Amino acid sequence: MRKKGFFITFEGIDGSGKTTQLRLTEEYLIQRGRAVLVLREPGSTPVSEKIREILLDRRNRLSAETELLLYEAARAALVRDVIAPALKNGLIVLCDRFYDSTTAYQGYGRGINLSLIDRLNRLAVGKTHPDLTFLVDVDYSTSLRRRKKESDRLESESAAFFRRVRNGFLALARKEKNRIVVLRGDGSAAQTFTEVRNCLLRRLKIR
Repeated sequence: MRKKGFFITFEGIDGSGKTTQLRLTEEYLIQRGRAVLVLREPGSTPVSEKIREILLDRRNRLSAETELLLYEAARAALVRDVIAPALKNGLIVLCDRFYDSTTAYQGYGRGINLSLIDRLNRLAVGKTHPDLTFLVDVDYSTSLRRRKKESDRLESESAAFFRRVRNGFLALARKEKNRIVVLRGDGSAAQTFTEVRNCLLRRLKIR
């Protein structure tokens, strides 16, 4: 059975402003009478939230492979327990990160084989894929300036790591032009959201 809902993901390096754009999108859609569910990755289920704690705790030393498999496990739980049922029930699902982050961070950032990551992503999500992805793009210096003072395990990575991740996101956007919309994130949140809103008007036919 074809899903009834619409699945939108928000991507970008840490500090890009993607979460702000998600919240603005949530407010905009609710004001127009749409049923919206907001989620985050990893997280949003009891199991996935526990995995999130492990992944982001700076005290934990994790190999790249361990990190990858934990992300996929959290995603598999979220998709099956929450996202797929919500879409079947006609909700618009907004998710802060999804499998593009795994490709960018663990693939381009950590150097794990991209084909392997693609297979694991597909295993984790089954037939549940984003209909639309907003990639909020900023350079490393902008992202660093915007972050909170205390960094988690991933945010503590080097500038070179985040440049590889950003390049990975942009490579994905070039590959999937029909799904991924690149937004300049170096201006104000309102300026960026104007682009988001215009895209939503076209894709969701909002009046």
